[in-house]
Amino acid sequence: MTVTAFAPGTEERFALARQVADAVLFEGYVLYPYRASAAKNRLRWQFGVLVPPAWGAGSEEHDFQHTECLMEPRKDATLSVEVRFLHARRRTVQRARPDGGWDTVAELRLDDRVLVPWDEGAEERVALVVPVEELLGEGITRPFRLPAREDTEPVLDPAGRTVGRLHRRSEEVHGSVRLSARELDGPYRTLRLTAVVENTSGWVPPEGRTADRDAALPHSLVATHLLMALSAGSFLSMTDPPEWARGAVAGCRNLHTWPVLAGEPGSADLVLSSPIILEDHPAIAPESPGALYDATEIDEILALRTAALTDEEKREARGTDPRAAAVIDLADSMPAEVLERLHGAVRGLREVTGETGFPDEHGVTRPDTPWWDPASDAGFDPEHDTVVVGDRPVGRGDRVELRPGLRHTDAQDLFLHGRAATVEAVLHDVDGTVHLAVTVDGDPGADIRREQGRYLYFQPDEVVPLEAGP
Repeated sequence: MTVTAFAPGTEERFALARQVADAVLFEGYVLYPYRASAAKNRLRWQFGVLVPPAWGAGSEEHDFQHTECLMEPRKDATLSVEVRFLHARRRTVQRARPDGGWDTVAELRLDDRVLVPWDEGAEERVALVVPVEELLGEGITRPFRLPAREDTEPVLDPAGRTVGRLHRRSEEVHGSVRLSARELDGPYRTLRLTAVVENTSGWVPPEGRTADRDAALPHSLVATHLLMALSAGSFLSMTDPPEWARGAVAGCRNLHTWPVLAGEPGSADLVLSSPIILEDHPAIAPESPGALYDATEIDEILALRTAALTDEEKREARGTDPRAAAVIDLADSMPAEVLERLHGAVRGLREVTGETGFPDEHGVTRPDTPWWDPASDAGFDPEHDTVVVGDRPVGRGDRVELRPGLRHTDAQDLFLHGRAATVEAVLHDVDGTVHLAVTVDGDPGADIRREQGRYLYFQPDEVVPLEAGP
């Protein structure tokens, strides 16, 4: 690990960005049901894995990440860079023998957990600070090295007796960070920054054998990503650049990673280059009660399913990894009001209506007044309401011809063009839009749809009234 002191104030800016960067670092670290025996947890780590060159040449994974973005540094600005990744730490389980020796076993069962072999991820970072002027031309290259490590941890029973131990070993890893910049032609002083992170480890598969991915992981950089900050100046957005910079942005080359603006919304002095595609200024949802370490996690579903695991399944999850154990404890102790907040949040309407509010005891902002008054439903009756189509009122029981318009909210709308249908209800949504719930004439499942309340929906300008008749 290589660490360099950052410029004043940079550490505070990085601390905010690390909230999102940590989610990248542990994306898919351990998947529900959080047990090593689960099939989905036998192929570890899917994002940002930089493998040794000897392995990458024969696989679909890579030994480098290449980031390019645009920046407008001020005079005497410095660039602070932090490379963050996990270093795989292979754990084996050993049972104590009466003679003082140790036997390596497939599991060690305790009252509160079941310990099993597993690859843990140790957080690592390489940090450096470079004056921007030194990046021009050839730039700089900083190699780094992670030494091999080995340690043991005793396992005690409730009485405090040693019944086993965990043996952990991590392999030596070599890498490098290459930084360079080139000034672009144009009316403004703009530089194209290039940052390349490489795995330069000399590990090769054992002679005469074909090593699998599992053998290469201890020599890899896992979930690799970059944080970069300017002491003075700003970066340009790669997804929404100013008009004059669009051509230069299109010419940037990003391989196996993607840079976005990070930190406080509206700021532009910090970039997160991530193996997962993000938007500018990504943030952790305030409703999220904690890290669940599951790729593309959906907090409510995972919390409910985790709480529903059997006691034996929870014991194995707790013995798989300390982070899995924390997820189990979180699901078991989550208050009902916190779980309720995971059911969903609508942010777009708050931005439009300008609603304000104050964070509650769980840090979730609630509006001063609701954006929709449920009492307003009292004035509507879907079975008796009508809506004027052309010059005729249309309501439940009327027949119409379907003429889907440009909306095409359903990909199969075009197959219904010209078909006759029966209106089952006239519905009003909270935005004041009217929808006609219909069943298609001749549909053999129409009776079942009516019984279950499952209809097709069209707006009034997508139908034409038909004369009464069969």
